[in-house]
Amino acid sequence: MTESNKKLAAIFKNIAASYRFLGGENPFRAIAYDKASRSIASLPEDISVYISNGTTEDIPGVGESMAEDIQEFAAKGTVPRFERLKSKVPIDLLELMDISGFGPQSLKTIYTKLHLQTKDEIVDALKDGTIARLYGFGAKKVETMMRGLKLHKTIENRMLLWEALEVGNKIVTAFEKLPFVQKAALAGSLRRGRETIGDIDVLVAVLDKDRKKVADHFTKQDVAARILVKGDTKVSILLKDLKRQADLRIVTPDEWGSALQYFTGSKEHNIHLRTKARDMGFKVSEYGVFEIQSGRRVGGATEKEVYNLLGMQLMPAEMREDKGEIGLAAMHRIPKLVELSDIKGDLQMHSTWSDGIKTLEEIASYVIQNFPYDYIAMTDHSKASRIAKGMDEEGFLRQIKAIRELNSKLGKNFIKSGAEVDVLADGSLDLSEEVLSQLDWVTASIHSGLRSNNTDRLIKACESPWVHCIGHPTGRLIGRREPYPVDFKRLLEAAKETGTALEVNAQPNRMDLNDELARQAREAGVMLVISTDSHSPENFSYMKIGVTVARRAWCTADNILNTRSWNEIEKFIRNKQKTMKVHA
Repeated sequence: MTESNKKLAAIFKNIAASYRFLGGENPFRAIAYDKASRSIASLPEDISVYISNGTTEDIPGVGESMAEDIQEFAAKGTVPRFERLKSKVPIDLLELMDISGFGPQSLKTIYTKLHLQTKDEIVDALKDGTIARLYGFGAKKVETMMRGLKLHKTIENRMLLWEALEVGNKIVTAFEKLPFVQKAALAGSLRRGRETIGDIDVLVAVLDKDRKKVADHFTKQDVAARILVKGDTKVSILLKDLKRQADLRIVTPDEWGSALQYFTGSKEHNIHLRTKARDMGFKVSEYGVFEIQSGRRVGGATEKEVYNLLGMQLMPAEMREDKGEIGLAAMHRIPKLVELSDIKGDLQMHSTWSDGIKTLEEIASYVIQNFPYDYIAMTDHSKASRIAKGMDEEGFLRQIKAIRELNSKLGKNFIKSGAEVDVLADGSLDLSEEVLSQLDWVTASIHSGLRSNNTDRLIKACESPWVHCIGHPTGRLIGRREPYPVDFKRLLEAAKETGTALEVNAQPNRMDLNDELARQAREAGVMLVISTDSHSPENFSYMKIGVTVARRAWCTADNILNTRSWNEIEKFIRNKQKTMKVHA
């Protein structure tokens, strides 16, 4: 994304948030500006190209008035509409609307009644009981708000995996282009694929004479806002965009393997590994593997060499959390984990038929050009998701016809008709069986009642013969919303018994199921599906972190349904219908 597009998308997002706060008829404007923001963020070219070509109104979601906003932005670097809105709303507080317990109405009440301007002032008012005394609040709501703020700290002080990867990979790529750099890689929790990241750790191997060159390059990069530490072996900077720390470790080529192993971690894994090494007469550090008795260095050039010297099989970084992987490695029983190249299709996405920003044809064209997939499933929202422009039965029947016509043009059955059908409060589904039975793929998801215990709702959805997968099964949003209460053991039993898959939703702020629950599903023999839940073209790349979740759950390709051909998926569907005693 270009800097101009990034800035304009952020302004439109803030306009959307301002309209949400103001309420009244403004929520419809909020939806429109939010969609336009996502469209601008996904543009393949700088916004100036569309302005000069006179094609701004061709951008999905951008109408005449927004086109005028864009023209103003090009001329002045800002949008007058946004400047006017800033005088009506507490712009620094708007991000709180997405935190569990807060919302537009609650925030508006706090702002208008108490005239609070900052988050710190709100925290103080929550703690001293001022907010609890407001009409409509009370101790229980305040407790929910405090819990929401605490949850929000996980992304205030850390980065989501996806954004950390984007910055980290950019740093590594820049190093790899330097002729004196022999190797460069990510390390730490980022390499292990944790869902949130504190600092970005990067490792570079160079000759001793080139250490200063590397340090100078790192501190002069566009990403550095401030230098925190600068030495021959370690350099730390504050990242310009994310305001987070990035640490560079500089090693020699013969130290590469031991340093990469050490700085990848985890701490618990390394402690266990060093204990095993000591029992075998070795000492392991970032500098290499040494014989304790003689002090002789016996290896460390590669990670494989480090583990092999200790009688172990090399394991993927995602497994290194001290959850049994060292024992498996000692027995040479590390599984071949699923890889991105194993994925044969994406089974959740949204088009302009609901809340996506691209047409069926545009999505098909983009995916065919950029991914080696054999199929995709179009899963637009059902009618209960009104804010997402969900469709009724007639709409889905029209879309089925449109998909067939498009597949005919493509010359292959590439797009599968589908739905992300809402699971209603009583566990029933938001579409008739008559329509559901005509769809190729159905994901059932909960989008309401997110504070209730939803175990029975999800189990009832599993019991529908037309539901193939449960979408984002815990409903969490990292740093914004806690998972809703669910008895996961009972859900696994129902999914196993009915032959229903569970989704690993790869949206960066969802990653739902998380790695621990995905591991439980794998151990229970429940099939998983990795989907991107794409609403715009750039979302399809999220498949990478969905696969990372599965790898952290120790999943092989056999555990992931969409590593299989469509014929095999149809067999999975027929088996469920047979289990539920339904004839296809």
